[in-house]
Amino acid sequence: MSSSREPPLNAVRAFAAAARQLSFTRAAVELHVTHSAVSRQIRLLEEFLGVPLFERRIRQVTLTAEGQQFFAEVGPALQQIAAAARAVGQPSSGRCAVRINVRPSFAVRWLIPRLPDFVERYPGIEPEVVTSTVAPAQDIEGFDIAVRRGLEGWPPSMQVHPFLEDEGLVVGAPALLASRPLAEPRALSAHVLLSARTRKSDWDDWRRRFGAPRSKPAGRLQFDHLHFVLQAAVDGLGLALAPTSLVAHDLASGRLQAGLPELRMPLTRYYYGLAPEAAREAQCVAEWFESMLRGAAPAAQRRKNAVR
Repeated sequence: MSSSREPPLNAVRAFAAAARQLSFTRAAVELHVTHSAVSRQIRLLEEFLGVPLFERRIRQVTLTAEGQQFFAEVGPALQQIAAAARAVGQPSSGRCAVRINVRPSFAVRWLIPRLPDFVERYPGIEPEVVTSTVAPAQDIEGFDIAVRRGLEGWPPSMQVHPFLEDEGLVVGAPALLASRPLAEPRALSAHVLLSARTRKSDWDDWRRRFGAPRSKPAGRLQFDHLHFVLQAAVDGLGLALAPTSLVAHDLASGRLQAGLPELRMPLTRYYYGLAPEAAREAQCVAEWFESMLRGAAPAAQRRKNAVR
């Protein structure tokens, strides 16, 4: 190796990801590149250094002694480079941007209405809301922190944390429910049922859970995204089976009203995860999420106690 040259940075990043994951495949997922690209970059780095960094076995790689030594130095160095880039990149305002990756419905119905509280608490951080319908492991735009339902689709390198518990609740515009009351499940047949293309089975799941008759509704309307469904419900076009997490503001303001409020269908929980190379300020978003969770817990517990 020539002492006058520096190692290729992309190759070093590929090595660090593979060393952390002990897998070229998982490193490729983390970096949003192909397995062959990671392998090629690491071989380039090994040729540059003149030593093998990995022992390649069937379906497994392990670090050599040289690889362990190099990783011990490279990991902190990459973090320092990232910190320096963040510091230099925001010289004028001193504010740091944090990219928050969520699905569009969650952005419109949960995150954005609560962002003024975050901005007030953390005036030095600029939240950048990035909406995506793909799993975090498939996202190519990059993010600091992401929120999704369930534990599937996360990069193996990310540690995810439980966030919001959720339930499905029948909701409609107050005027609609006043003109066609919903006293029992069979009364659904008098209403138009709204649904999202991505959650087409919700109404059938709800009926099965509560033993509701499978009668033909007055009509059906389907939309691409759940936030369109909820807006249609606000506008009185029909009833929606809505996640309680996304309609709290609409229920509190009176734009929507719960029908059959005692019949709540458990939904998959939300989780959040921080990217391995997230901006340090992303931890503030995680702390804010936790504070929102603590604030919601007493209300949820009061509801459960009232049901008992």
